[in-house]
Amino acid sequence: MESSRQRFFEVRDLTVTYFPKRGAPIRALNGIKLDIRPGEVVGILGESGCGKSTLANAMLRLLPQHAQSAGKIFCRGRDLLELTDKQLRAIRGLELSLIAQDPALALNPLLTMGLQIEEVLRAHFSLDRKQRRTRVTKLLLEVGFHRPEEIYSAYPDQLSGGQRQRVAIAQAVACRPGLLIADEPTSKLDATLKPEIVALLSQIRLQHGTAILVISHDPTLFAGFADRIAVMYAGRIVEVGTSADIFARPLHPYTEALVRIATSSIITRTKVKGRFPSIAGEFAQSNLLSRRLPV
Repeated sequence: MESSRQRFFEVRDLTVTYFPKRGAPIRALNGIKLDIRPGEVVGILGESGCGKSTLANAMLRLLPQHAQSAGKIFCRGRDLLELTDKQLRAIRGLELSLIAQDPALALNPLLTMGLQIEEVLRAHFSLDRKQRRTRVTKLLLEVGFHRPEEIYSAYPDQLSGGQRQRVAIAQAVACRPGLLIADEPTSKLDATLKPEIVALLSQIRLQHGTAILVISHDPTLFAGFADRIAVMYAGRIVEVGTSADIFARPLHPYTEALVRIATSSIITRTKVKGRFPSIAGEFAQSNLLSRRLPV
């Protein structure tokens, strides 16, 4: 049996409920269980609104005030839901870090790229200005910039979408976190740039042993990249399996539909239009949980 030491990050029976000012409470996550091992790439697959981003924000404790969480979220044995704000600030960026879905919104338009990455280092390490600049320059080289000094002095609006995404990745990995959470890391990019970002994340994983949780609605993003895939539907994880099993032998009807659409899209080389498949009723949310969950 796998010991807890082999798991870097553990989510146990996580439930998140939103309490809007008007209307009934909304259960966004329901009994989520997930393990992430050191150096592993885990994909979270599901349509918009299924709870993927809520899961990422809950893991970082970045949910809005009108959200209430219950359950356990362990990072190296410490329950993040029980930590103080000061203790959390010491962990974010150092132990776990987030690549936001839209770097154009996440980056400060009034600060240069170099200074924004430096702020992460300043929060966790006692480095002087020269040491921070040297470290940032190396980070920019690592994420693929051939002229890092130009990027260091640039502002967000002077960069392309792909360049901003690389800066956001450099910022997220600045302190070498054990877990990197990538929320739809390629959704704002041109199709030609997506393989480059996936290759960069794979390189970071191999070089530094970083575990990565990748969130996406696109099954093709995980092929050849993720070790395991957890499929989310209506706030639950309904199936977990290796990438090979999910693509070759999906067990849950929703997983099967997602894989079928993705395969059809690849074959026809056309963008899939319309809504993702849906499964009506409580039957889909409770009785169709996959046998493969313990993987």
